[in-house]
Amino acid sequence: MNDQKMLGENRRNLLLEILKNNYEPITGRELARRMNVSRQVIVNDVSLLKAKSHSIVATSQGYLYLDNGKEEKAKRIIACYHTPEQTEAELNLMVDHGVTVEDVKIEHPIYGDLTASVMVSNRIEVQQFLKKMKQTNASYLLELTDGTHLHTVSATSDKLLDEVEKALEEANFLVKK
Repeated sequence: MNDQKMLGENRRNLLLEILKNNYEPITGRELARRMNVSRQVIVNDVSLLKAKSHSIVATSQGYLYLDNGKEEKAKRIIACYHTPEQTEAELNLMVDHGVTVEDVKIEHPIYGDLTASVMVSNRIEVQQFLKKMKQTNASYLLELTDGTHLHTVSATSDKLLDEVEKALEEANFLVKK
């Protein structure tokens, strides 16, 4: 094995170790600084690790390894409807009930199912997510479906998921069944 290949492999092993030992997202910039490489090298390394079936997700707060020994969680997919301006209220309502909003999904008429990672668990993370959306002038996926979208949510119990569904219904964010 040549030296260049070994360096890359060692760096990816270190990257994987860092991600597995962190329970909070780490930015590509921070990982690049720690490893003394460019952010693009980190992006490429993460892609290679994902190709080897490592559970790494890119969130608005940074990279996160999903199988890091966290306790089992209850999960549910919730159908929601609201305007882009109501996104902050919807996300805050969910995290205030102890729920992690893992992703947002829509069904696009041409591309089919589109999913984007959200990974917010508290109001600070919601604010960071919204700030990044504004800074990048990105559109919300729900804008492609006139407000209808799905969220995968998780919590420590089904009871919390039941409570958040009830709160979403009371706030008129829940799609009527």
